[in-house]
Amino acid sequence: MTAPARTADPSASRSIAELYAQHFAELQRRTEQALARGGFDHLVVPSGTLHYQVFDDRDYPYAANPQFKAWVPLTRNPGSWLVATPGQTPKLIYLQPFDYWHVVPQAPSGWWVEHFDVIVIRTAEEALAHLPKDPARCAILGEPLSKLGEFAPNNPQPVIDYLEYHRAFKTPYEVAMMREATRKGVRAHRAAEAAFRAGRSEFDIHLAYCAAARQDSNELPYNNIVALNQNGAVLHYMELDREPPAQSRSFLIDAGASHHGYACDITRSYASDAGSEFQALIDAVDAAQRVMCDQVRAGTDYKRIHLDAHLALAGILKDFGVLRISAEAAVETGVSGVFFPHGIGHGIGLQVHEVAGFAASDRGGRIDKPAGHPYLRLTRVLEPGMAVTIEPGLYFVDLLLDGLRKGEHADSVDWNRIEQFRPFGGIRIEDDVVCTDAAPLNLTRDEFAASA
Repeated sequence: MTAPARTADPSASRSIAELYAQHFAELQRRTEQALARGGFDHLVVPSGTLHYQVFDDRDYPYAANPQFKAWVPLTRNPGSWLVATPGQTPKLIYLQPFDYWHVVPQAPSGWWVEHFDVIVIRTAEEALAHLPKDPARCAILGEPLSKLGEFAPNNPQPVIDYLEYHRAFKTPYEVAMMREATRKGVRAHRAAEAAFRAGRSEFDIHLAYCAAARQDSNELPYNNIVALNQNGAVLHYMELDREPPAQSRSFLIDAGASHHGYACDITRSYASDAGSEFQALIDAVDAAQRVMCDQVRAGTDYKRIHLDAHLALAGILKDFGVLRISAEAAVETGVSGVFFPHGIGHGIGLQVHEVAGFAASDRGGRIDKPAGHPYLRLTRVLEPGMAVTIEPGLYFVDLLLDGLRKGEHADSVDWNRIEQFRPFGGIRIEDDVVCTDAAPLNLTRDEFAASA
């Protein structure tokens, strides 16, 4: 299904208020269509609730319902509700509790407030008086714990299918929010690299990142991956060693930032010795990644980018003497997957791993992953407005290498060369890229260049 044409790059001459007004109108249009699909009169979206640890009075970090923060830039407001009814002004039921234990949320303000009928409540239960009369006529999107009286999330599939499918297409407002998240993330990445160059520990690098992003771990869109040396071979390494290693040979950091509910997702890899062979390997992956980013164009099958990435990365391994067979043979036999064992990326926006990555259409259905590639998170054909990550990697993972050594393709690689690279762990380069009607918009590279 072809989506309506969208302009992916918000004009610098347009104010945030103008961008939001366009975004708001698009959400209203999508809501009307989604409700018609499901046969409902109202869209009701709870912001989410606090979850408490078992046998304790401590709550887990609150995460706003993505369906809620798609409408309003509120990420710290549990107990609030949004009601959207076609033909009427949407209603924001805003919980501002009487509370002297915590900081009470300020009254809503900003460029978006004029679009809503804002009702302030003091207790969560007061929301019931302002929700639609008949819960059966409502599509209620949220988690079970958000139940209030007879208003229990029902998450009707036709409504979810429509809204999540179209959420892949970012409005100019959303791209602007992702740009702001990227500015924070790039600033923090530069601070992390400086801490690595100064010989700091993983934990200290993480703290330097958070300080530069001006966000703590609960505000970041995901847990930072800060890996020195061999730890870079653990794809989701989050241990954060407190002491620096005797020698910092390499550094892989996968870390993002948030802005008004939107995320960036950035990965960079470094060698301590700029003249080393490992730095040359990083440079080769970086050059290949730039080519992959340029493939983010309307009409391109995202699966094709993933499969092409395997061939490109296998070619790099061949050039560096790791492979004894051709790049084509490495892909055909699955040997390339030993060194590149994850997908090329995923959608991104309100969630780091954006929803509906496999959706065949806004009526449901599924586009399967290519055979032998179980970790790919997006299989759709790219269209203008879609935002994706491109994150190829090469790793020297002991577990996977042991399997290769014991298998029928053990002679496909030069094990001496592998031993030379193993102490460096791995490489991953990741950018956030928006598909447009023309050349792709690389939010990550743009900001690194602007901050140079």
